[in-house]
Amino acid sequence: MNTEPNVQPQETQPQQPAEAQSAQVPSEPMKFCKHCGAQIPADAVICTHCGRQVEAVGGGATPNIVINNTNTNQNTNVNALNANVAKKARNKWVAFFLCLFLGFFGAHKFYEGKVGMGILYLFTGGLFAIGWFVDLIALLLKPNPYFV
Repeated sequence: MNTEPNVQPQETQPQQPAEAQSAQVPSEPMKFCKHCGAQIPADAVICTHCGRQVEAVGGGATPNIVINNTNTNQNTNVNALNANVAKKARNKWVAFFLCLFLGFFGAHKFYEGKVGMGILYLFTGGLFAIGWFVDLIALLLKPNPYFV
């Protein structure tokens, strides 16, 4: 008994030279890989030579995008838009001279519209003259007009 498998001779096709292979016209459209420059089929998404993605999945066509924006919200917070809108402008020099001559009684605080602080200055003598002196220096450093 023969234990060797039946081996039939294969027919080989003659190989064409390299110049003849490159001169053949491809049957399908081709393109070049943007990464390695190799010639690949036009519908390829991944390069057959370097394996990198050459275009977006789905043929590279962008889908139609519909934006239905019905946002009608309005910002009603005035202070966030412009901090000086809701505040009143005060003259630096009027406040300074009120503080200089009548600061122990809180006149400059009443001028700024800070009634509670004005009453506190009135009963404590300008916070025992310390608040009066601090306010004099602070008023000199403020811009003209300043907002309260």
